[in-house]
Amino acid sequence: MCQGERVYVLLLIGIGGFIGAVLRYLISGWVQNGLLSFPMGTLGVNFIGSFFLSLIMYLSDYRGLFNEETRIFLTIGLLGAFTTMSTFSYESFKLLEQKEILLLSLNIIGTIVLTFLAVYLGKFIVVNLWRS
Repeated sequence: MCQGERVYVLLLIGIGGFIGAVLRYLISGWVQNGLLSFPMGTLGVNFIGSFFLSLIMYLSDYRGLFNEETRIFLTIGLLGAFTTMSTFSYESFKLLEQKEILLLSLNIIGTIVLTFLAVYLGKFIVVNLWRS
């Protein structure tokens, strides 16, 4: 890929990311409206993003509907900013389709445990180590 093509792809991802982030903010807030404790907005965004990522990827794989630039714009850019859970879910489902149960289990358990650990470490650093 030449430098110009690389810049074009990065621009596609950036524009898609901008749109996805704004949509995440708007849709998550709309879904969450009035619900105080359960993160229904995040759950809703993750469901919507996973559904559309699946549609786009399978339409690309099985029907050839999207060219590479459109797929990159929609999946990495727009849906990547809308929700990273969609990528996690799609990749996990692909492992299930390939009957890679050990890798599927490792991906699911590893993602949950490591992301919880990362949140804990961030909190620990701020609460216990950060000096004002």
